[in-house]
Amino acid sequence: MTRAGRIGKILLTVARHRLDRNIDRFASHHWWYRLSPLRLLPAPRKPDAVRLREAIENLGPVFIKFGQILSTRRDLLAPDYADELAKLQDRVPPFPGEIAVALVEASLGDSIASLFESFDTEPIASASLAQVHAATMANGDEVAVKVIRPDIKRVIEKDLALIHTMAGLLERTSRDARRLRLKAVVADYERTIFDELNLLKEAANTATLRRNFATSELLYAPKVYWERCSESVLVLERVRAVPISDIEALRAAGTDMKKLAERGVETFFTQLFKHNFFHADMHPGNIFIDISDPANPSYIAIDCAIIGTLSEEDQSYLARNVLAFLNRDYGRIARLHVESGWIPPGTDPREFEDVIRQLLEPIFQRPLKEISFGHFLIALFQTARRFNMEVQPQLVLLQKTLLNIEGLGRQLYPDLDLWNTAKPFMESWMRERYGPLALLTNLVEHAPTLAVELPRLLPQIPDIVATAMHKLTDMDRRANTQREAMERLTSAIDGQNRRARWRRAAGGALVALGLVLLWRPLADAIAGSDSVTVTAGVVAALAGSVLVLRG
Repeated sequence: MTRAGRIGKILLTVARHRLDRNIDRFASHHWWYRLSPLRLLPAPRKPDAVRLREAIENLGPVFIKFGQILSTRRDLLAPDYADELAKLQDRVPPFPGEIAVALVEASLGDSIASLFESFDTEPIASASLAQVHAATMANGDEVAVKVIRPDIKRVIEKDLALIHTMAGLLERTSRDARRLRLKAVVADYERTIFDELNLLKEAANTATLRRNFATSELLYAPKVYWERCSESVLVLERVRAVPISDIEALRAAGTDMKKLAERGVETFFTQLFKHNFFHADMHPGNIFIDISDPANPSYIAIDCAIIGTLSEEDQSYLARNVLAFLNRDYGRIARLHVESGWIPPGTDPREFEDVIRQLLEPIFQRPLKEISFGHFLIALFQTARRFNMEVQPQLVLLQKTLLNIEGLGRQLYPDLDLWNTAKPFMESWMRERYGPLALLTNLVEHAPTLAVELPRLLPQIPDIVATAMHKLTDMDRRANTQREAMERLTSAIDGQNRRARWRRAAGGALVALGLVLLWRPLADAIAGSDSVTVTAGVVAALAGSVLVLRG
């Protein structure tokens, strides 16, 4: 489809689903919206958010993926939009198996018969970017072969160009759209979707997750067959287990649902605080349950294209904020935000503390197990945004994953207490990083260096201290000098502004005087005896004009 044809389809979809009503939230004050002929049509019966989801589904895979990612920005979107966009399903008709075979052969440089003992041309799964085929290796291993869709990169690039254009148009015409930072969201989406097109990155993520849980019963990641992988082909061990969404099958097998839910939370926080490498796309389609031992169920994770990591500062931010929340220490939460740089240094911590208290006290009126961990983070982010906090992409991934984990966990076991499950991990992480043992370990690790450097540095310590004191004094002197220079500069600017205002006032007066003096017809004045008046008037007008322009 040509660019013009694609634009035409988008405009037709906007009209059919009455998305002008959605735009009303952002641009109802603009003249082009008030004059839109669509406003003459009857009001739609479906809610705005539902119509937006249906329109995105009609626009195809790239828009569906964008809507899915947009649904995770609950710090930006209204709840009804976030909830509805989260329902977007990545259902795309499969492409012919013969094309998949040709793509695999072209990418791996060999015939399908040489690469696999058998290859099923009928796909077992199909999504917007790729589809999956069952196959068997020469040694009898059952594998899943993921193949990127043909020509999908060109389709993505075309649709992304249109999405960028629409985001830019909305930001130029709407303050709310600028607040949502639509262009930045689109840029994040662009990076994410192109990362998903590189299956070698997914292979590396899967192998890392597998290694991290190699000795654990909590999670299993499939084996990667590296010799059969490329940027557009991924071959993994085929797992056969119960999808986590099949609650009836899990219960029928006698699965310990409480243990399964708690293990899900434990698995996530192990990834977050122990490995600092967490699967950030844990929706039901990517999680299976091994119930070979129903009393000790474990998780199997696939589709590791999107992985989240946190810096030590982010981990500390999360752990200390949650522990302060559990202790209802709102002042601590406020100070943490300022100290970590999440909100501007000039923010009044007491004002921020009052806002946090107003936000969280109503939440504590419910039992702790009924309080959503994910929604607590969303509320915290939304409140901090009022103080110009910019939510980092890695924290958005964390928030999204927490919501998925919490939702799945409570679906499995409604009485799941995520807070009590998470708290030991956070306390343990804080002890490991900042406790006495951590200090001792750090000293031991640096002991060889200290043993060499300390004897050399000891005699220099007095000089180092004296130099440091001198530098501090010098810095203080320079700061005073800079402050005095700034005061002089400010005074000079004020004086210049005062002189400019005087020139403008004097110039205006002279222009007025010139106009009065030149009131008589100019020709009569020049021909007659009033040439002095004319000359004076012209001079006054010119001088006044110069002063006005210079002012």
